[in-house]
Amino acid sequence: MEYDFDSSIDRTGSLKWGKWPEKIPMWIADMDFGSPPPILQALKDRVAHGDFGYEDPDPPETFKMAIANRLRAAVVGWAWRRYGWKIECRDIMFVPGVVSGLNLACRAFCKEADGVLMLTPIYPPFLRAPKNNGMINKEVPLARDDRNGFVHYTIDFDALKSAATTGRKCRMFMACHPHNPIGQVFSEGDRHRLAQFCIENDLVLCSDEIHCDLQFDGATHTPNALLSDELATRTVTLMSPSKTFNLSGLGLGVAVVTDENLRTRLRKASEDIAPPLNALSATAALTAFSGHCDEWLKQLLAYLRRNRDEMVKIVRTRLPGVKTTMPTATYLAWFDCSQALVEHNPLTFFLERAQVALTEGADFKGDGHDFLRFNFACPRRQMVNALDRMAAALACK
Repeated sequence: MEYDFDSSIDRTGSLKWGKWPEKIPMWIADMDFGSPPPILQALKDRVAHGDFGYEDPDPPETFKMAIANRLRAAVVGWAWRRYGWKIECRDIMFVPGVVSGLNLACRAFCKEADGVLMLTPIYPPFLRAPKNNGMINKEVPLARDDRNGFVHYTIDFDALKSAATTGRKCRMFMACHPHNPIGQVFSEGDRHRLAQFCIENDLVLCSDEIHCDLQFDGATHTPNALLSDELATRTVTLMSPSKTFNLSGLGLGVAVVTDENLRTRLRKASEDIAPPLNALSATAALTAFSGHCDEWLKQLLAYLRRNRDEMVKIVRTRLPGVKTTMPTATYLAWFDCSQALVEHNPLTFFLERAQVALTEGADFKGDGHDFLRFNFACPRRQMVNALDRMAAALACK
């Protein structure tokens, strides 16, 4: 079946389209496509059934019909089929979302005033999670290493070591893999060095892998927990179908924790905070992870790759002074506007002069000042229209 990603759906009332009315929204990280038809049908069937009582998030294994058990089995199958990652149903916990998972990990594995390591620029909830729970951010800027005319980053291991060994005691490293906002998967060498760094410094690795199924050019995902058996015993992997299948509003995350001690601590931290499993989000996730949307995802990735290539071409030829990443994962591009010589800051300039809303780079810390994040997960004509307006604004500045 051929899926249509060129058609728009009415998103009036959504956060993305409601924050800046009358602007073209290219900011928050959700897609302007409808969710996969198999998921929509499964949700309709569940609503028609009419049962919205409590779901047991940890039913006995003998209760095969429980949606939690079926969902765990589907996640196990997904991890094996797509990543070659052998996990067990007992390794899986459900959380309200990846952001909730970051906060629960801080509660579970850190003490008040401990340091939590992260690489910036980074998704803003990473910056908030330690502070929400009485910890201290230890932000390590990524090293700029532009390649072939594109913005590119590597990990500064000297700075990382200094941050880990000075000041507040560090107990956890929070990773974003693939990395948001730069849309990049770090090299295998850097990732193995990062694994060894966590082991040598006795750090829990909390790895946000929410964008892991959105990789281009034939790339496949390798979970950080697969880098070594020793690293796996200290890793919490956070995943969700939300980005891949455009289900962010339903709110469901998966924590994969193969170490029993870490899993027990995470469960304890979530008691009476994480709500029971939600019937509709679980239904959608079960449909997604069971493979019923594989063809939809294949076509989505092809469409996003073409969007990415068109976006890169327009930025490089028509947006003077703007330099972009070449995203290898996610649907997010990172625009360096430092040479565009725009009045005010770049967000305000394009909002007022182009009527296009992007995400302000300063919110991601690191070198995010003068950057903007651009979401290209939308019908191509919408993306091109936004870039055309941005180009016209720069031409008239």
